[in-house]
Amino acid sequence: MEGEQASSPRKGIYLLPNLLTTGGLFAGFYSIVAAIDGNFAAAAWSIFIAMFLDGLDGRVARLTSTASDFGKEFDSLADMVSFGLAPAIVTYQWGVERLAEYGAVWGRLGWLAAFLYCAAAAFRLARFNTNSAMLDRRYFQGLASPAAAAGVASMVWLSTSYGIDGLFALVAGIAITATAGLLMMSRFSYLSFKEIEPGQRVRFGKLLLIPLVIIVIAIEPELVVFALFVIYASSGPVMWLLRRRRSRQAEITAAP
Repeated sequence: MEGEQASSPRKGIYLLPNLLTTGGLFAGFYSIVAAIDGNFAAAAWSIFIAMFLDGLDGRVARLTSTASDFGKEFDSLADMVSFGLAPAIVTYQWGVERLAEYGAVWGRLGWLAAFLYCAAAAFRLARFNTNSAMLDRRYFQGLASPAAAAGVASMVWLSTSYGIDGLFALVAGIAITATAGLLMMSRFSYLSFKEIEPGQRVRFGKLLLIPLVIIVIAIEPELVVFALFVIYASSGPVMWLLRRRRSRQAEITAAP
């Protein structure tokens, strides 16, 4: 996830993790090509594939002791294409061009929202790379760029699958894109799930959740994936509000 590597990266270039990163980069590139061709379902799926490969390359590098400075930088640049540039262009091709049909102002707002998302992803990745050693491993500061990209991709996938169209739908889509960008730049804390390791023991009850989640997603994948993004994206502001409420209650209780 976002340049996740071992704590002391080596110098050098290793084939397997960088091959996975290259695959993620290709998926991001293909997402752009598919969006330009008007194949938005393929564009969305390509972003999901890039997410899977991005989550895999860091784990492979750690498990095989092949983490490197080169891999860390390459992973970050690939993330910028797959989770920064590709979702912005997919959004532009899906909605901004059609939004301009309702007036020049709508069109400008649309491409500015797409650029905001792209710039926010660059800001988010740069901040992650410079602050990763100082942050709590259990949390991300700001919405992670793969999660934001998943939100944009699932939104486009949902709209194309269900034929959601019209000015209201396009404005809502652009608003979701801009909101995802703002959440990436925010300082809200999000669970990173990095403490979960493949070899970690879990209770049998938790293990049963895996097929249950797969079944739920398989029923209405477009809707469920987008709903999961909304829940996760909302968790940061919700946790922030809850912490503020608790701190205020503690101050009131401690006051004489």
